Amino acid sequence: MQQAQTLYEKLWSSHVVREDADGTALIYIDRHLVHEVTSPQAFEGLKLAGRKPWRVSSIVATADHNTPTDHWDEGIKDPISRLQVETLDANIREVGSLAYFPFKDERQGIVHVIGPENGATLPGMTVVCGDSHTSTHGAFACLAHGIGTSEVEHVLATQCLVQKKSKTLLIKVDGELAPGVTAKDVVLAIIGRIGTAGGTGYAMEFGGSAIRGLSMEGRMTICNMAIEAGARAGLIAVDDNTIDYLKGRPYAPAGEDWDRAVAYWRTLVSDAGAVYDKVVEMDAAAIRPQVTWGTSPEMVSDISGVVPDPAAEKDPVKREGMSRALAYMGLEAGTPIKRIPVEPGVHRLLYQFAYRRPARRGCRGQGAPEGRLGQAGAGGAGLGAGQAPGRGRRAGQGVRRCRLRVARAGLLDVPGHERRPAGVGRALRVHLEPQLRRASGRRRPDPPGESGAGGGRGDCRPLCRCGRVELRSVR
Repeated sequence: MQQAQTLYEKLWSSHVVREDADGTALIYIDRHLVHEVTSPQAFEGLKLAGRKPWRVSSIVATADHNTPTDHWDEGIKDPISRLQVETLDANIREVGSLAYFPFKDERQGIVHVIGPENGATLPGMTVVCGDSHTSTHGAFACLAHGIGTSEVEHVLATQCLVQKKSKTLLIKVDGELAPGVTAKDVVLAIIGRIGTAGGTGYAMEFGGSAIRGLSMEGRMTICNMAIEAGARAGLIAVDDNTIDYLKGRPYAPAGEDWDRAVAYWRTLVSDAGAVYDKVVEMDAAAIRPQVTWGTSPEMVSDISGVVPDPAAEKDPVKREGMSRALAYMGLEAGTPIKRIPVEPGVHRLLYQFAYRRPARRGCRGQGAPEGRLGQAGAGGAGLGAGQAPGRGRRAGQGVRRCRLRVARAGLLDVPGHERRPAGVGRALRVHLEPQLRRASGRRRPDPPGESGAGGGRGDCRPLCRCGRVELRSVR
């Protein structure tokens, strides 16, 4: 009788090409997501060695890191950024790919959005990308993680990767989330509980009724942040929501192939009786809206809490880190989280996922209908309510198609809101004024130096999914 397996063990064992006595294994890679920052050196290495990509049909590429998040009509002004994007264009033209969404293409967007949006991320796959938050794709029961530039070249050349098997960690969140509590709150509460090193050495599976109740976009948020807890990968089992989301996507199977795929996908759950190396259980009803007050995702409190006092921390390393974070953020211990001002004009809205059919079953509780962006924005309610007049809110999206959809809904000209094109450039180069705090749906708070001296970005929660918008305020 076969031993019960966890989801991670099923994915691992089905992709091992060979395994040595010391545990080092060669695993096969199904999907290779490529962008312009970590691929130029990899393609150049192939050329110098006289090699070609092993399987170009595994490649799905887009330009997203160096694409501007404003004034697309003016092109890419920075010469280095423009060169990287043009180099990706040339490399894909030369070698080919399953799909390429270049700068200004309607389907262009953040690399971890275009995979799910287009059905190029499918359950049971191993997925890699030269970007740390490739764990996002684990929401589809994929074994997905980021790789370095040399590994990008290795996967291009061999379609394999050298790995060691991780330990297994189950994060089980049961119960019903309170109104207004989102997936981002859940994962920040998890990181607050286990710390940024709590997942080190583990593949982290998220389960429980609260996780199953999330939309696919919410699950992507959860898995995206698994890396912030130190995990190699985040995983969520397949269910009806997973299958409903993928049906009809451009690169998803169709016809009889779809039926066979679904039959296999439904096996991608942990077996009853499967043993994990570690289990953490949490009560969903106890999770409140979360806000990070420092420079690490584990420096988090719920909205009713206060900024902690470093003097109360027994660990000297953590105590010093807390003190530095408070100095950097310009905060004092004991300050109620609700009383921390969010500077006017620096809020960010993220309406990321556009390729959706309306009123999908998995979207319940995951945001307001699109029209409410206009109503809330024009009326002053929601994110940044009460901010100084004349200071706008920025809104960005994960894929360009979403911007076009919002435009058709007549929401591009909401007073006080600035719409930004798709891209992650602002996550790479953000410079804020000293002591400037902003509410952001970005995956993590700013480390010191990234936002300028004393600048900071509190991590709240993703502000939208599936073409719907959720406006939140830290007041």
